[in-house]
Amino acid sequence: MGLNPDGEQADTFEQVDAARLFDTEQDGGSARHLDAGHMDAGPTKRSRFRKVAWIVVVCLIAALSGTFAAVAPHAASAAIESEGSSGERSEAAAVLPVVKPATVVASPASGAKQVNPAAPVTISVKDGTLDRVSLTSAQGKTVDGALTPDGLSWTASTPLEFNSSYTFNYTVADAAGRATSKTGSFTTVSTQNEADAAMYPLDGAKVGVAQPLQLTFSEPVVNKAAVEKAIKVTSTSGQVGAFHWFSDTMVRYRPENFWAANSTVTVDLKLFGVDFGNGQIGNFNKTNTFKIGDKKVAVADAVAHTFTVSINDQQVGQWPDTMGDTRFPSARGYLVLMEKYRVEHMDASTIGLKPGDPAYYGQLDVNYATRLTPSGEFIHQATDSALPYIGVTNLSHGCIGLGPDGAKWVFDNMTTGDVVQVVNTQGDYANYDDGFGDWNIPWAQYAN
Repeated sequence: MGLNPDGEQADTFEQVDAARLFDTEQDGGSARHLDAGHMDAGPTKRSRFRKVAWIVVVCLIAALSGTFAAVAPHAASAAIESEGSSGERSEAAAVLPVVKPATVVASPASGAKQVNPAAPVTISVKDGTLDRVSLTSAQGKTVDGALTPDGLSWTASTPLEFNSSYTFNYTVADAAGRATSKTGSFTTVSTQNEADAAMYPLDGAKVGVAQPLQLTFSEPVVNKAAVEKAIKVTSTSGQVGAFHWFSDTMVRYRPENFWAANSTVTVDLKLFGVDFGNGQIGNFNKTNTFKIGDKKVAVADAVAHTFTVSINDQQVGQWPDTMGDTRFPSARGYLVLMEKYRVEHMDASTIGLKPGDPAYYGQLDVNYATRLTPSGEFIHQATDSALPYIGVTNLSHGCIGLGPDGAKWVFDNMTTGDVVQVVNTQGDYANYDDGFGDWNIPWAQYAN
């Protein structure tokens, strides 16, 4: 404050300007004399400055008191509402971080075809969780499966079927809890790409010590190593064997030496889903067992004209025989008994003989016939015309001819898988695939 010339306290600029404003409003805007001898002709520069200063002061006071807080953005302490405050944003914003969308990977992928029915079926999620997963065939059969405790993946626990269509349904939620239901479908390997196999000996059979295991496949096998790996052969004797492929559709397995007498062989076939090659897929799993009987070995001597049999290395019988002559010598080596016929019909034309040939015998029936090769070698009772020559000379067409007693004993006491070793013959080995000629292949060659 200051003193006027008369010694009185002077008004501040604010007080004077406020009074002037008040007087102006009261008089309808007309000018008034403020003191004697002075007429206010309009606002001076100084008065305008005072008005502006007054407005600034008023606004400052109002701001400090909160009068205008409601209209000044971000000035109040109350929370600001935003669509981002729900926590469900999927794009960047200033309020909350991004909630990533859940990413789902299904295997097989939706739309896949020719799916291996042994392939694992899984659904996994990233940045989310799974719920209510189902897998159903077109026939309405539900495939069992399990969801992990953390909800990140689901895996089918039972195999699929061939030539079928499957639909999977699942619900996935992202980190914000937003749930989405989805579906997909795929089809498995068609029937034309389904590969089968047959095993010999049959499950539960009892065979001799020389019987190899044989598998015959419905389709050519390209991936032989994969197929061998899927077949596990064990024996109570502890013997280890090897596979030998005779063709793309046939493989055999045997140990280095004959199976141990009275042992049991178990064959675990895990071929379901195995890729044979060329798009062919194995269609089954199975476990077969067969038993090995006593060790029964016969030795047929083309020079001594004898047929000698032993059981478990003890000789039990010997009979005179007649074998193949010089034109049709008996095959040498090991021949494995295959099957037996009480009466077998024989036809000379099947071995290329025709009427007029000195060796032609036409057609005849023989008794107690035990097959040695598919091509036609048997152990059988010699024909009536040959009986006088047994034990004396060889005059057969490759078969081993015995008298009635010897032929009947073999028929009654020897069986599939028992073995005959032919010695001192001029004949060559039978073809390895003509019967079970496995034992005529050296082990080092067989196992490679």
